[in-house]
Amino acid sequence: MPGPLLSIFLVILVDIFGMTLFIPLQAIYAEHFSATPAVATLLVSLYALCQLVAGPVLGHLSDRYGRKPVLLLSQLGTLVGFVVMAKAHALWMLFVARAIDGATAGNISIAQAYIADNTTPENRTRAFALIGIAFGSGFVLGPVVTAQLVPYGLSAPIWAAAALSALSIVCTLVLLPGGQKPVRHEGSDAGPGGRRPSLFAFSLYADLFSRPKLSNLLWQFLAYVFSFSIFTSGFALFAERRFVWHDHPFTPREIAFLFAYSGFLGLVLQGGLIGRLVKRFGEQRLAVAGFSSLAVAYVGLAFVHDLRILLVITTISAFGNGVSRPTLTGLISRTAQPHEQGKVLGTTQSLNSVAAIFAGLLSGPLIASGHTTLWPLASALAALGGLWGALSLTKWSKEKAA
Repeated sequence: MPGPLLSIFLVILVDIFGMTLFIPLQAIYAEHFSATPAVATLLVSLYALCQLVAGPVLGHLSDRYGRKPVLLLSQLGTLVGFVVMAKAHALWMLFVARAIDGATAGNISIAQAYIADNTTPENRTRAFALIGIAFGSGFVLGPVVTAQLVPYGLSAPIWAAAALSALSIVCTLVLLPGGQKPVRHEGSDAGPGGRRPSLFAFSLYADLFSRPKLSNLLWQFLAYVFSFSIFTSGFALFAERRFVWHDHPFTPREIAFLFAYSGFLGLVLQGGLIGRLVKRFGEQRLAVAGFSSLAVAYVGLAFVHDLRILLVITTISAFGNGVSRPTLTGLISRTAQPHEQGKVLGTTQSLNSVAAIFAGLLSGPLIASGHTTLWPLASALAALGGLWGALSLTKWSKEKAA
């Protein structure tokens, strides 16, 4: 692994580790302050909304002043958000904490831009898998630590996440090369990471979505992140109501162990298998397999009550998530021109935020109204939409080749 990519991997790993300490208990922590499920999942929507508005601004700043200083700003916001949340004594403080974190949330998009700046197009899918490996590692370590800390109080994992966020700032300061700006390409004012589009750059979005192949891939990506966001925003509340362990409903401890198991499978897949799978089957076929796996898993989740079957479903969904994100991101990056990388990757981040906003608005009310079967079926429906797009693109590619 080249030096710069190793640095960004370590920075993101520590950051994701801190984030995944918090994910299994966010909604249940909100319930601790008397939030209903519909209100609890609004934390997801608020974070995504703030990220959607502020993300392009952070992207422009990173293009102008370099990736490192803006990454530090983003990490500082995450640290402040965790501290405010850990010290919260009322529900409104949780919303303030998520707004702060969301308004400075640029870690992943800046990391993607950094990778695009430092890799060639043919190696980009495997390079983007580094973020997947960081996610996988974080989803193993973070939830396990959460499961161990929850008995000491729901705020204990959040304090641990704050400490790791502080460590990620140190990692960025020490490990990531500074003083570098994106390398300029001829005919462009930005490097491979490119310029992030503003939120209201409608002409740019119209241009990107007017290109048949790129448009198809962007719609696939939107379907994927919407499906994933529905799952992550509501699973803790769903599991708390659906599953029992030793005669008591699931707590953040059991939920954390499930996340850890899924993260371990994702780590195995993206740590060594994704490159081989891409070489053998190609990215488009992997996208089809990923969406198919997710659809099957979420349909199964709608009807499962047995914990053994739940583990099987978790295994299937881990495969789907493990191949879908890096495959789609790599395809999107390779389809765009070198000088468009930042614009396209910035667009995917906007789509990610839009998906999370609506996922939070959908998940909470469904679960609050007792529709625990409809909630995972909504994720399955989104995955089926992505599958339709992947199959259409495969058919279109074959016809074009013929």
